[in-house]
Amino acid sequence: MYPLIDPHDEGMLDVGDGNLVHWDVAGNPAGLPAVVVHGGPGSGCTPGTRRYFDPDRYRIVQFDQRNCGRSTPHASSLDADLRHNTTDHLVADMERLREHLGIDRWLLFGGSWGSTLILAYAERHPHHVAGIVIDGVTSTRRREINWLYEGVGRFFPAQWAAFRDFAGADDGDVVAAYARLMNSPDPAVRAATAEAWCTWEDAVISLEPNGVPDAYSGRPDDAKQAMVRICTHYAAHAAWLEEGALLRDADRLAGIRGVLLHGRFDISSPLETAWHLTQRWPDAELTVVEDSGHTGSDTMRTLIRAALDSFVTS
Repeated sequence: MYPLIDPHDEGMLDVGDGNLVHWDVAGNPAGLPAVVVHGGPGSGCTPGTRRYFDPDRYRIVQFDQRNCGRSTPHASSLDADLRHNTTDHLVADMERLREHLGIDRWLLFGGSWGSTLILAYAERHPHHVAGIVIDGVTSTRRREINWLYEGVGRFFPAQWAAFRDFAGADDGDVVAAYARLMNSPDPAVRAATAEAWCTWEDAVISLEPNGVPDAYSGRPDDAKQAMVRICTHYAAHAAWLEEGALLRDADRLAGIRGVLLHGRFDISSPLETAWHLTQRWPDAELTVVEDSGHTGSDTMRTLIRAALDSFVTS
């Protein structure tokens, strides 16, 4: 990993609907522009992500998606109206940020939910994409949502029963029930709901051989509540995407080089989505990381850096 560097520019971008999106830029102002698209949805950026990029060769852009991280209003408060937080809004925010920074084409990097947003953006604006690196491919289909919040319960029946029962969703839509609870006017209800959601997410990643324990539950309370409120909001609506559309329309990425890295033990987001994506996107190369799950491994981190290096050294 490269040394941690500080940003040399940052600001708050007015994206409308009362929302301000925080952004920052680090590295070489004359380098290849690259934008980090964080996961969650609602996780926010982390400074350590810059360490994947050669700071002498990259102009590294990070931004906190609407209502999380340092963007305002923050989703941990009900003052944040999530009606104005959808995939279409986030794609438009990325375009507005690109134009604000005077960038013509940029490389897109991210994973998990960030992968879905990368694909949605790139399929709408392929002429502004210089390349794509994804670690952990998702497309937020109903199939994937139903797997993560019910199907995986086959491996963790007791934990899934507790997850379901907390929301009082015996035979109903568990995700929608959690979304309703995360909009409760009672802050104690929202806090307990976020904790229950993160406990389930931590159970799902608990089998990863080189994973990060308590990757969800260990977050600060405000960040945790924002993530869960936004995550349930998106999952309850399947990210406002037509089922399978991102895989169906991947031929729009023709001519864009892609590097896809996916952990063999990613139970949260099974490998099949990454494989199906390569069938529609011939310019993408898929590497299965045999010792990695959803939260990565040293091997995954090494491959991410190598992939990003390849775009500025070839």
